[in-house]
Formats: sequence, C-alpha cells, structure tokens
Amino acid sequence: MRVERDLEALGSRARAVAIGTFDGVHLGHLRVIEAVRAAGLAPTIVTFDPHPRIALGYAVRLLTTLERRLELLAEAGIEDVLVLEFDLELAQLGPEQFAESVLRPLGTEAVVAGADFRFGRGRTGDLALLRRLGFDVRPVPLAERISSSRIRDLLRAGEVERAAKLLGRAPEVEGIVVAGDARGGTLGFPTANLRLDPFLLVPAHGIYAGAADGRRAAISIGTNPHYGGEERRVEAHVLDFEGDLYGRRLVLELWRRLRDERAFETEEALVEQIARDVEETRSAEPPIY
Repeated sequence: MRVERDLEALGSRARAVAIGTFDGVHLGHLRVIEAVRAAGLAPTIVTFDPHPRIALGYAVRLLTTLERRLELLAEAGIEDVLVLEFDLELAQLGPEQFAESVLRPLGTEAVVAGADFRFGRGRTGDLALLRRLGFDVRPVPLAERISSSRIRDLLRAGEVERAAKLLGRAPEVEGIVVAGDARGGTLGFPTANLRLDPFLLVPAHGIYAGAADGRRAAISIGTNPHYGGEERRVEAHVLDFEGDLYGRRLVLELWRRLRDERAFETEEALVEQIARDVEETRSAEPPIY
C-alpha cells in the first residue's frame, strides 16, 4: 500500500475514494472499504492526521494510532492512502473547495461513503453535493449500532468481547516497550511495560487474557495497587517468551477481562493469583467476531 502526505506525490489515477478518520477500522468501516474495492477503480482512502476533533481542541481518545490504522487499511486491501494534515486551513475549506482541491486532482471518479456522510466546513457537504459535482456517488448502508464512539464506551467498561464483535477483531492497545520497575521479573513473571500515545484510549483497569506478537499474554492495565501505585501502566507478561523487547513497538490484543486489579494481603498471595491469571490466559480463546 502506498501512503503519501502530499497530494501531488500520490498522483492522479482513476480512483474510488472513501474519506474519513477510520478510527479503529471497525466493521462499519470495512463495509465502506469493501464497496471501494468493488468499484473496479484504484481503491483509495483520504484520511486525516491529527484526528479532526483533536486538532480542533475537543477531547477524544483514539482506538488506533495512525500507524496501526494504516496497517489495518492495508490488510483490508486499500492500495493508496492520502494522509492530510488536519489544521485550521483545511478545517475552513468548504465542501466544494475540498472536492475540487483534493478529490478532483486525485482522479477521483467514484466516492463511496455511508448514507449519512458529511464533509467540509461545518459539515455542510453531503452525497447529494458530490453527485451534483459530477462524481459517481455510491452510498453504503449504515452498519447498525457500530461506531467508534460505541466501541470506546465498551472498552471504557472493560467489555472487550462485545467490542470485538463491532471491530471484527480483538481490541488492541499498542505502545513502545520501555523500562519499568522490573518487579515482575523478581516475582517470576517478567513484563513488557508500554509507553502509550497520549491520545490513545486505554480500556478499563483490570487483568486481561490476550496476545502479543502472536504469543499469548497476560496483560495488566492499572496502577498496581498492591504496591501503592498511582500512575497508570500497561504491562504484558508474554507466555513462554525469553528475549529483549525494549524499544520495540508492541500491539497487545485483549481477548477477555479476567478480573479487577487489587491489592493482596501478602506478596505470596499476589504471586499465586498471577499464576492463576497466566493459566487462564493459556486456556483462553480469542473473541468470536
């Protein structure tokens, strides 16, 4: 998949284009992507970085980083992606200006979008406008009750299995492995401690069964209350793994929430519970999508 931040660098060709943030690349997005691919033209996505709501100063937590979003779009069969910097200048473009300065130079012939699609300054552009401008407009029926906002709500509640049914894959948390306090190693369960993108949504605190890099992993999200921690951490004990993960980007899949995090009466009790968490992780099944 080719990714460009400059419109001219991507060039003009006969394209079917979908426009949006595609945060999470969930099942609703995949419907649109399938329709883009079925159009018989170069399947292309126009997306934005940073997220428009973040750029405009609103609070939002993202389901995916830009890097992960692009990986998922490539897996879905998109050939070209134009990543537009979302700034105040872009935000002020009227829908006709956006169509003529972005879509037309790309060689866009067909625009694929959900029936409620809106774009341009004040979200005043719609599919009818694009049709009047001469584009082949292909509406896609909305996926009922599937949205990035709903998935965020489920993850904040720790309901990762329900979120998976909307995503079409296991929910994920990703970050760079950094040095922690090395306490897990002294307990016999070394962990990879992740530094996260500050705009990334982190699911409810708790202990999860999941995976990392194709291996099962017991994942802790929270403040480590047994040791009086206050800073939120995301740590993964990767089962049957020996090696150095420091500095690596790690994508964690969350399969099932096992329990709340809590303090224990003794360190021995904590170690016994971690051992039970690891065994539950070993037998856990990925969520059904």
